[in-house]
Amino acid sequence: MTQAIRIANAGGYWGDDLSVLKRQLEGGPLDVITIDYLAEITMSILQKQRSRNLELGYARDFVDQVREILPLLDQKGTRIITNAGGVNPFSCRDELLRIAQEGNSTLKVGLVAGDEVLAQMSAWHQQGEPLSNMDDGRAFSQAEGKFTSANVYFGAAPVVEALKLDAQVIVTGRVTDTGISLAPMIHRFGWKWDDYDQLAAGIVAGHILECGAQSTGGNFTDWRRVPSYHEIGYPIVEMNPDGSFIVTKHEGTGGLVSVETVKEQLVYEMGDPNSYITPDVVAAFSSIRLEQAGKDRVRVWGIKGARPTDTLKISASLHEGYKASGAVIICGPEARSKGETFADILWNRLPAYQEHLAEFVGADSTWGPMSPTHDASEIYLRLGVRDESHEKVTAFSKMLAALILSGPPGVAVTGGRPRVQEVVGYWPCLIQRSLCKAVVEVSGPEGTESLEVPFGVGKGDGRCEAKVEDPKAEAPKPSGKLVKVPLNRLAHGRSGDKGDTSNIGVIARHPSIYPWLKETLSAETVKKRFTGICHGKVERYEVPNLHALNFLLHESLGGGGTFSLHIDAQGKTYSHALLAMEFEVDEALVKAADTSR
Repeated sequence: MTQAIRIANAGGYWGDDLSVLKRQLEGGPLDVITIDYLAEITMSILQKQRSRNLELGYARDFVDQVREILPLLDQKGTRIITNAGGVNPFSCRDELLRIAQEGNSTLKVGLVAGDEVLAQMSAWHQQGEPLSNMDDGRAFSQAEGKFTSANVYFGAAPVVEALKLDAQVIVTGRVTDTGISLAPMIHRFGWKWDDYDQLAAGIVAGHILECGAQSTGGNFTDWRRVPSYHEIGYPIVEMNPDGSFIVTKHEGTGGLVSVETVKEQLVYEMGDPNSYITPDVVAAFSSIRLEQAGKDRVRVWGIKGARPTDTLKISASLHEGYKASGAVIICGPEARSKGETFADILWNRLPAYQEHLAEFVGADSTWGPMSPTHDASEIYLRLGVRDESHEKVTAFSKMLAALILSGPPGVAVTGGRPRVQEVVGYWPCLIQRSLCKAVVEVSGPEGTESLEVPFGVGKGDGRCEAKVEDPKAEAPKPSGKLVKVPLNRLAHGRSGDKGDTSNIGVIARHPSIYPWLKETLSAETVKKRFTGICHGKVERYEVPNLHALNFLLHESLGGGGTFSLHIDAQGKTYSHALLAMEFEVDEALVKAADTSR
């Protein structure tokens, strides 16, 4: 029987701890290490870099990491797969080959490219491809001519081909976060493209891995239960040929791997649990089973998958004007009133903008109307504007500093004039997968091998209906005593973002609490809770296998990503705002929840 493959993660975003790659290599035997760099915001930043210098556009600190661990990499033979290539994987590949040559290494470097499709967009539209915005339905014609980049999401297939050509380090452009983890599983086990359940298991494993320490205690609601955050262990998946796997971390590292930490990562950025669509397979998160299998070991099994769709997703960016944000610190007494007065003075001195925002950091900047009333001793008054006119945004930048001597007292200067930035809008759309193909190259001391990888057709409908019954946990015997508690006593959760939509996953602390959670926490309740923040509809999905509910809050992030003026443009704080909501419940529910802590 083929042995399990051990795949670790060494970074969940561009900016993560640069020491982790070396620590993962030194911590114990690993077959593969993956590193995920590419959020939509990251792609925009990399595109700006390449527009200024054609040699840039990739995660340069990844090259620095490889330079540091090159002798260790040669010794251990561990493969590294990452989408650090960003919008310029060719330059990233060339730099890796250069440092390998300098270090007298025989390193073979794989490249996956072809995801950049900006040049084809107009022609595809003329051929009948709608390319309309998936988030708001805007027609392609409303944005044509404004696009600055467009990258199609590839899946595991081209990475598998690079592995077949014996690449030890593989850098890609826009390959999905889950695809870079799924590929080595396919390569090791020989899974076929219609082994949907195994492929879906690889996708779920990749989702657990992709955000680094978020599955090993990072961002965990019950953070005080994490023994230590020092040198926190990053996740490792031990995948079996049948699709069952263990989530763990290196022994002796900080952090925590439990059913609860893994559940929180599973609901992160989740939409419909029966429709987790990737280029390789549609996974049913509603089928996932978990159990604690020892200290810092969680077993995952039972995952179902279905045929992929005929389309791939394009992440495009476009110019949508300019923005600037700046701040001053205001001390008490009456810090909030002073801050409101400062904001009123500024807006009256300036012209009208497409959007302007004042945030009172320390009072209500992230929770807004949900924030508890209190008299802050100091406030970080953050002010921002967005407009198509560069001149108007520049006027804001110049005027903000003029507040210091011409308003209420108690103001501390925090810096110079705010910097005027270009607003990069996000345009997600779909393209027929048969129109796309990846380019794969593997280079080493003996030369370069190359091939093209077409994507064919999928024919799936985008759903995998897993028939999962609600857990039949016995309800606790009512005590007859009602107590008021925050939702946090009964549930834990996590929130994330996709464009202008925030998702909040809420997980019952005990199976017996889940029926109450379903009955009480409706889409309408959440919509009301986020009044003034959520300007669109709220969708609710039941995830009984995880004892969870997942909410999608549309139009909640000020446009999202680089478009937003919000200090929390990704909704990371929203789950805690919901968990702070108070409910009157029978004391027996609270006692049931406490048994799970």
